[in-house]
Amino acid sequence: MAGVKNVVLVHGAWADGSCWSKVIPILIAKGLHAVAVQNPLSSVADDVASTNRLVDIQDGPVLLVGHSYGGAVITEAGNNPKVAGLVYVAAFAPEEGETLAGLAQGFPPPPLFKEIQPIADGYLMLTRTGVFDHFGQDLTTAEKELVLAAQGATQGAILATPIGKAAWHAKPSWFVIASNDHAIAPEQEASTAQRMGSKTLTLASSHLPMLSQPDKVAAFIIEAAGSFGEKAASA
Repeated sequence: MAGVKNVVLVHGAWADGSCWSKVIPILIAKGLHAVAVQNPLSSVADDVASTNRLVDIQDGPVLLVGHSYGGAVITEAGNNPKVAGLVYVAAFAPEEGETLAGLAQGFPPPPLFKEIQPIADGYLMLTRTGVFDHFGQDLTTAEKELVLAAQGATQGAILATPIGKAAWHAKPSWFVIASNDHAIAPEQEASTAQRMGSKTLTLASSHLPMLSQPDKVAAFIIEAAGSFGEKAASA
């Protein structure tokens, strides 16, 4: 298969790399080298640095995939010269200087935001109701329990951090819009995808389409990776 062979997957807030557990085997079966970042969720700068470390060790060009807040991370990390393209999955896709909270203000308030609870040191967690009813409402009960157990505490200051240079101005992008998303307004996802000129896939999914509809998300990533010619694949 021609195209980019390396896929780096970036999780969002209140998550970890296990959120890609259903997608990774599908990508590998298609001959792609897929790895998941484990971001500390302590600051945008820390998470971009963590992502870049994984991008840098790949043996060729990279397709960078970001879910949720991970979309903000790939927007900055995507400036890495090894990154060939960006895939946003039910994600934030900010412009330079935008904050996540500021971007969200222009759209209907997502129900999940009522289920965020502060813990120590400015970190935030989701309530059980938040995970079950508004984060992954279309998952099985067992899957919801795993998402709840594996959620990463997320530094609240991330929501107010302006984003630096937006890589999507210079790199091709793809966007999975989750039409039943309760964490990011679907209208926001569609609007930012249009702003970027992204190729889009709309799924009737919760905020976690990579867990509820992994085959379709993986196929979209595979299509994006295969869209690059031999020159990009061997660069």
